[in-house]
Amino acid sequence: MLYAIISEDVQDSLERRMAARPDHLARLENLRDEGRLVLAGPHPAVDSENPGDAGFSGSLIVAEFDDLASAQAWADADPYIIAGVYASVTVKPFKKALP
Repeated sequence: MLYAIISEDVQDSLERRMAARPDHLARLENLRDEGRLVLAGPHPAVDSENPGDAGFSGSLIVAEFDDLASAQAWADADPYIIAGVYASVTVKPFKKALP
């Protein structure tokens, strides 16, 4: 089943986010290589694809996991959590309707 992992950053997270980004992306690439990743990306803190120093306000990941507990465990081990980037993370089932 698909699960949405919706994360909100702490204030001024950009430096911590950039430091942990290679490890964060490596985990996402593993999901992609396993054919389980639907989409992933950050929410710019301002209305721009390249927010510069404004940074990001959070992230969204939609991926396939066996169950909610597995999705939550995967989210809990995110390098961004370990680095203090995320203030909160919500994991919930997701049903793709379109496209």
